[in-house]
Amino acid sequence: MLFDAGFSSKQIHERLASIGEDAADLDAVVVSHEHSDHVRGLEVLARRTGVPIYLTEPTAGTLAWNKSAPKMEYFEAGGRLSIGDLDIDTFTVPHDAVDPVGFCVRCRGVKLAIATDLGYMTDSVRHHLRGADFLILESNHDLEMLKVGPYPWAVKQRVLSRDGHLSNQAAAQFLANDWDCRAQRIVLAHLSGNNNHPALAQMDAQQALDAVGSTTTELSVAAQDAPTALFQY
Repeated sequence: MLFDAGFSSKQIHERLASIGEDAADLDAVVVSHEHSDHVRGLEVLARRTGVPIYLTEPTAGTLAWNKSAPKMEYFEAGGRLSIGDLDIDTFTVPHDAVDPVGFCVRCRGVKLAIATDLGYMTDSVRHHLRGADFLILESNHDLEMLKVGPYPWAVKQRVLSRDGHLSNQAAAQFLANDWDCRAQRIVLAHLSGNNNHPALAQMDAQQALDAVGSTTTELSVAAQDAPTALFQY
């Protein structure tokens, strides 16, 4: 299963092949929202593989297909999907998209939570992240780098808004104050290439883990230009 398809279809095929997987074997692509960095390769990937696309109906309504639309399966934000042996709970996140969602995936007693592209931590998001064994958490920008960076002021306001993106500092605040300390691994994701640095994101999050006395959680940072290590449970 693939969550989002923001790289080109070629890149997705190559990155799957690098971990010994074949895109032709995908059973589903589950889409969080319609922004191009999450759906850029979706149409070509679906056309080449025939994989069904799972998304909300409002999100589907924002997508234009150059050729025939792929096979789509709709779900409602807040509902549950069952695909193969995976149960996937979806939850609404605050972001400037038509119907954006995060995901909690359960299989064989293991829970994976994915929370990226959200402007702040709502009570609902905090609730859904509890009990996660593996947490993929947005750490998009460093506040000072964003403020002095190259983006136009209007874009900076969007990123900083409650429908924008979590900063390093906001992610760290969540880990220090609201995280249940259960996850065996946390991967910081969706880092800005212009307004962040992996060392800054890691430092802020590690300080939060140290503050709550977490010594067993492994922390890593996802890069845009290379796959992470392969995590197995």
